[in-house]
Amino acid sequence: MKVYDEIISTLKNDKIHMTLIDPASQDVDRAAAIAKEADRAGTDYFMIGGSTEIDSKRMDCTIGEIRKVTDKKIIIFPGSSSMLSRKADAIYFMTLMNSRNPEFIVKHQVKAAPILRSIKMETISMGYIIFKPGMTVGRIGEADLLDETNMEEAVSYSIAAEMFGLKMLYLEAGSGSPSHIRPDTVSGVRSSVSIPLIVGGGIRDPEASRKISQAGADIIVTGTVAEKSSNIEKVLGNIIKSMKRF
Repeated sequence: MKVYDEIISTLKNDKIHMTLIDPASQDVDRAAAIAKEADRAGTDYFMIGGSTEIDSKRMDCTIGEIRKVTDKKIIIFPGSSSMLSRKADAIYFMTLMNSRNPEFIVKHQVKAAPILRSIKMETISMGYIIFKPGMTVGRIGEADLLDETNMEEAVSYSIAAEMFGLKMLYLEAGSGSPSHIRPDTVSGVRSSVSIPLIVGGGIRDPEASRKISQAGADIIVTGTVAEKSSNIEKVLGNIIKSMKRF
């Protein structure tokens, strides 16, 4: 079964948690250690990538080591057209919708498309929308950051993503953000579109994950909290339990 089909099937009965591991943030051994504990904690998928430039060799090495400790599916979360690897199960073929730079809207995708076709990589089209504070991804992606007080703008971008035919929608506050996207923003977007909704950035405790999940997020992504934790299994386990349906 393709990764996208598997995700859709799972969402019929439960929410999904994904652990983001950035190869630029630690060496491959630490990345594998994070994956091992996250797997034990109950994460459903791994996203590998980030907003900084990472070459395919580093991606290959990181994914290869993670493969040794988990059977969970691995999805590439690319910050550029260089962040590709045959070792992944799928890649988010995403457009940073509120970027000012065409490179992040379509040009990186154009560069990567022939390669992805040649290696027969599953692509999952996604609309990627960055909210304040945006952090590194907002700066590097040259995003016109969305203000959560402007619900009309958030909803308009989200509806546009669905009208483009994109399969998923990702609302992002930025990795390491001091705050997560507000639940009312999540619920406003959720009520406006029918495609799966992913929310990430600043979600670092069970209360936050519960609120975001109840507001309508189908998939919650955490990354920094695992990278900085001394007890990943416990910390992630509590976050995951709080967001799952009962």
